Amino acid sequence: MAPPHVEDDPSTRTPLIAAPPLPRREAARLHPLPLLVAAAFATYYHLLVAPAPSYYHSLFLSLGSNDTAAAHLRALTARPHLAGTEANAVAAEHVVSTLSFLSFPTRVTPYSVLLSYPAHRSLSLSAPGRATTAFALVQDTYPDDPNAGVSAEVVPTFLAYSASGSAAAEAVYANYGRAEDYTYLASRGVNVTGKVAIARYGKVYRGDKVINARVAGAAAAVIYTDFKDYTPGKTFPDGPWMPPTGVQVGSTFKGVGDPTTPMWASSEGCERVSIAEAMATDDMPGIPALPVSGRDGEEILQLIGGDVAPEDWQGGEGAPVYRLGPGPAVLNLTYTGNETMATIQNVIAVIEGKEEPERYVILGNHRDAWTFGAADPNSGTAALLELAQRLSKLQNKGWRPRRTIILCNWDAEEYGLIGSTEWVEENRAMLTSKTVAYLNVDIGVCNSGVDASATPQLDELLKQASKQVPNPDNGTESLYDMWMASDSSLIGRLGGGSSDYSAFVQHIGIPSVDMSIGSDYAVYHSLYDDFTWMEKYGDPMFRRHVAVASMWGLLALRLSDEEILPFNYSSYVAELEKGAVGIHERVLGMHVSLSPLHKSIKEFDRAVLKVNSELEVLQTRKFWSPWRNNPLKVRDLNDRLMMTERAFTEREGLSGRPWYKHMIYGPSLYNDYGAEVYPGVDDAIQTAKKTNTSESWQSVQHEIHRIARIISQAALVLSGELT
Repeated sequence: MAPPHVEDDPSTRTPLIAAPPLPRREAARLHPLPLLVAAAFATYYHLLVAPAPSYYHSLFLSLGSNDTAAAHLRALTARPHLAGTEANAVAAEHVVSTLSFLSFPTRVTPYSVLLSYPAHRSLSLSAPGRATTAFALVQDTYPDDPNAGVSAEVVPTFLAYSASGSAAAEAVYANYGRAEDYTYLASRGVNVTGKVAIARYGKVYRGDKVINARVAGAAAAVIYTDFKDYTPGKTFPDGPWMPPTGVQVGSTFKGVGDPTTPMWASSEGCERVSIAEAMATDDMPGIPALPVSGRDGEEILQLIGGDVAPEDWQGGEGAPVYRLGPGPAVLNLTYTGNETMATIQNVIAVIEGKEEPERYVILGNHRDAWTFGAADPNSGTAALLELAQRLSKLQNKGWRPRRTIILCNWDAEEYGLIGSTEWVEENRAMLTSKTVAYLNVDIGVCNSGVDASATPQLDELLKQASKQVPNPDNGTESLYDMWMASDSSLIGRLGGGSSDYSAFVQHIGIPSVDMSIGSDYAVYHSLYDDFTWMEKYGDPMFRRHVAVASMWGLLALRLSDEEILPFNYSSYVAELEKGAVGIHERVLGMHVSLSPLHKSIKEFDRAVLKVNSELEVLQTRKFWSPWRNNPLKVRDLNDRLMMTERAFTEREGLSGRPWYKHMIYGPSLYNDYGAEVYPGVDDAIQTAKKTNTSESWQSVQHEIHRIARIISQAALVLSGELT
């Protein structure tokens, strides 16, 4: 439409004197300086109106609440809450309602899995000239126990998945029940076949203790809590140590996940093996077994005769002389288990990322406990919920993570890492393509000191984050100072199968962290792991809960908010080289070559140098360039940093243990808690040293070639190159 004609509008009148013509110009050119200013302003506009991520990270650290952590722990530990029970469903609802109240989209993911409960237990001790003792197998409550009213809900002392059956036979003392302990008994001429083996807790996983007894020929096994290891001082409630009737309960299943769905998820309507088939696998103990208290264990050992056990097999001051047996003590053990399908509940909450919502930073802790679970695991659950409250407050201040943060509260970890494993198996393809890192806290707090393990590319980030978190026991220091002063100042590795990081690292190759404040504590898995113990001895002011939540959350914030992932693979090279030295020392004199391994480590070292150079260039451009980095270049680099850990996995998995697919880190064949570097090679060397055949040493060479190929693949992924 033409503009309307306005007769009296001065702008429409013809001037009396024509204006001189404008000078002819080429295409309009503007001075470059205004363009630069405009570009810089557009680039940094969001910085002018929104705080930098570091502001929110500092704010997060300032928002810690002791009272919030304590309140959550009190609520979670109000009743014993074993997986599959109504009380654990109530605990799950507490987690769901807390996360939902914070406006995080939250859901429950259930699975039907095989759990184990005790139906009947009995144990008696007899010896010539002595009346038979029938053990009560009960943990006594303590004076003024606030949980006395609900202590009847605590599951009777048992070892989950033990075989149902009876055995009445002479007792044999097996020290810690390790494979080498049974080797020593054989060397001393002690016949374990058909006997009842008694071993003390410590050194190796309890399931390995029972399986080792079975392999040695024992008809049944008893595991006791030795006073030397668990009661060197005043007992609870007068001190932190295990009371005389305290019993450590737990699982004896050596597998991972639901026993009826090995290698696949327990999804609705899925394929399953029968309960009988599941209970008959080598991952199950296969013989009846029971845990007993230190008091009951000492009474048994007093009546065992035979040769005196070695000095390092003996008990502490005041203990009787430990002898090897067999007999004359006779143990009559009966156990009947109830293996049944039960529903477990994982709780999942999502904080969607703004720029990269399809990249996940996952935080996980389990909720189920053998009894009240104040330290294991609900100190971690309380920290997770306290951390979530802080993240909600950041959102109210305008923060949104760059990448998606997922908060996970697992179920049935105690039985065999079941909840986390089923979720990982069900979501394997999504998780392998999208997950940046998994951050695990199981026991959040149990005493002083810092205990941390990680895949090596996260070592430096762990140290940096710990320097920003205050020491909960000394306000003038950092958590890093506390860590360096503790017995566990080194960063451990995630090869053992002791917590929910297992599926993430060992099955699908996700960079991961596991951490806690404190490590071992005496009342572990007993009646006495309650709120009173935590309030008196574990964390009286709940500052340690706040500290572990701060460390955990800060790691998550940096991994979710920083444009370039804060990974550093330099220490991975040192780890690979250290593992190679260990192999060399064990194969000296044998026809085994480590040349393929050394060659692949050099390739990986070159890839690390290359990616470090690229990171340096990008960080320099980040500082100087107003146009910022090329987003595709940053994305490519982040993908390589993220996917390199995946390249350390192999589809076929470890020989004989196919679920474990990580070729660099895995559990020891003879100790599920023990972390091994190059676990496949370790398995092969142990077999070769037993059989000493040319074929077995060829298997060692084959395993070395396998890990060399894997490391070479990882080098290609990290460098972003094709051959």
